Amino acid sequence: MNPVVVAVAITGSVPRKKDNPAVPILPSEQIESTQQAFEAGATLAHIHVRNDDEMPSSDPERFAQVQEGIRKHCPGMIVQFSTGGRGRDPAARGSALYLKPDMASLSTGSVNFPTIVYENSAALVETLATSMKANGIRPEIEIFDLSHLHGARRLIEAGLIDARPHVQFVMGVKNAMPADEHVLDILLGELRRLIPKATWTAAGIGRHQAEVMGWALARGADAVRTGLEDNIRIDKTRLAASNAELVTLACEAVARHGRRVATATEARSLLGMAG
Repeated sequence: MNPVVVAVAITGSVPRKKDNPAVPILPSEQIESTQQAFEAGATLAHIHVRNDDEMPSSDPERFAQVQEGIRKHCPGMIVQFSTGGRGRDPAARGSALYLKPDMASLSTGSVNFPTIVYENSAALVETLATSMKANGIRPEIEIFDLSHLHGARRLIEAGLIDARPHVQFVMGVKNAMPADEHVLDILLGELRRLIPKATWTAAGIGRHQAEVMGWALARGADAVRTGLEDNIRIDKTRLAASNAELVTLACEAVARHGRRVATATEARSLLGMAG
């Protein structure tokens, strides 16, 4: 059975404790929530940090605290910093990359979000990619639109990323790409044409999380993504109790598709990192 990396996006920049009390805000909460998710089967943690007032932050000290805690309590787990997120100064979005996380997210173009334009100018994308390369960080390319695949291809041609990046299709954000199975097939076809060596995953936002995960697994995805950043509910009537509960559901989906959850060592190998 081919292993599948289970990624957990623990916090994000949008959900608040008023939306779900389980959303981890403080570094100590984030470390504890990630450890629970790791023990449930997740081997990649996607990290945003927040200020004490729950607003998005780019504070390198907070990123450092969370990274240190994960490395201490979750042996081998892949630490992935976000360089995106709403409510962050674009000039500061790469300010924690000197801490050399294993991976970092890299959006390769701009897109409409529910109430804002999520702006990623070509100059910013190039700056972030250059910093990741200098610090030995593997990028996860965030695809919010078909054109973003072509942006990633240009980065490969410029020598800023290698020919085997990890690519994530983000589906179900209002005003951006819909959670549509046919759209995923179009994206996959273009990925295989433009970046044939890439590994890939797809993330469904909100109520689309389980549905998109199923589509990805049915198409042989290398990873799946879950977590309170993307979805705070189990169903219409119940909030998720924790990131670990969402990870457990993701692991069950992996098994239903005849796959198995990757170990931390396997996850690193699959995504092109040393053990």
